Amino acid sequence: MGLLGAIEAGGTKFVVAVSDHDFNIIKREAFPTLDGEKTLDQVIAFFDQYDSIDAIGIAAFGPIDIVEGSKTYGRVLDTPKRGWSGYDFLGRMKAWRDIPYFWTTDVNGAGWAEFKTGAARDVQNMVYLTVGTGIGAGIVTNGHLLSGLGHPEAGHIFLQKHPQDSYQGHCPFHGANCLEGLAAGPAIEERWNKSAKDITDGDLAWEIEAFYLAQAALDYTMILRPEKIIFGGGVPHRESLFPLIRQSFADQMSDYLAVPPLDEYIVPVENGDNAGILGCFYLCKELLETA
Repeated sequence: MGLLGAIEAGGTKFVVAVSDHDFNIIKREAFPTLDGEKTLDQVIAFFDQYDSIDAIGIAAFGPIDIVEGSKTYGRVLDTPKRGWSGYDFLGRMKAWRDIPYFWTTDVNGAGWAEFKTGAARDVQNMVYLTVGTGIGAGIVTNGHLLSGLGHPEAGHIFLQKHPQDSYQGHCPFHGANCLEGLAAGPAIEERWNKSAKDITDGDLAWEIEAFYLAQAALDYTMILRPEKIIFGGGVPHRESLFPLIRQSFADQMSDYLAVPPLDEYIVPVENGDNAGILGCFYLCKELLETA
């Protein structure tokens, strides 16, 4: 029996790894995200070290085309990330080695890990939201990743502005109207002229951030009725943010819908920085088992 491969393809960095079929990681490397060709050169150089790889799970920053049979299946779609719009990610990997690949988004990968062995392992319906360089969501409904014409772009839902927020937004597509443009890491830094890690607890910045993340959780609750909402990514590393999100969620929900106790409903990721890689391993192992 060979190995399993994982590619967590983030907009800022790539993480690649191999494991045995029991998910014991044998080797893991990370490197900055360059353009498509240069980055995939590094990915392939890593996997060239191993002769026997049974399958690779790829969890890539989006938007990407995940619809098999589509003319652009396996490609990165329009993105502000230079050197990636239209790039045939999956095609490049298949040209290197024609093995099974599970192709999905970075948030689906991390979300699947949380569903299988993390904070959502005891439910069948969940939303995993990552808040970092961008914002995206992996959604599991009745035990399956949610997709339709494509994968969800839940980081770009439109929000009401906080009454004390005059910031005009970071998103090049939606300006001051969408969740990513108002609440992702670059928006925090641009609004307050310092990084999130340098903003102290109790600052108005966190009240505004919690308002937007709670509003997103409210919207997902209304539409999807998940059993759990999980926050991951760099921004939610701030533990003091969670009580603020829960309180703002309660205020905005205004007793309209019954949900589980909020300290059990809105929770942090449990697999930490390993979530994306683990999700890739789980998905490609399942791909092999169902082939």
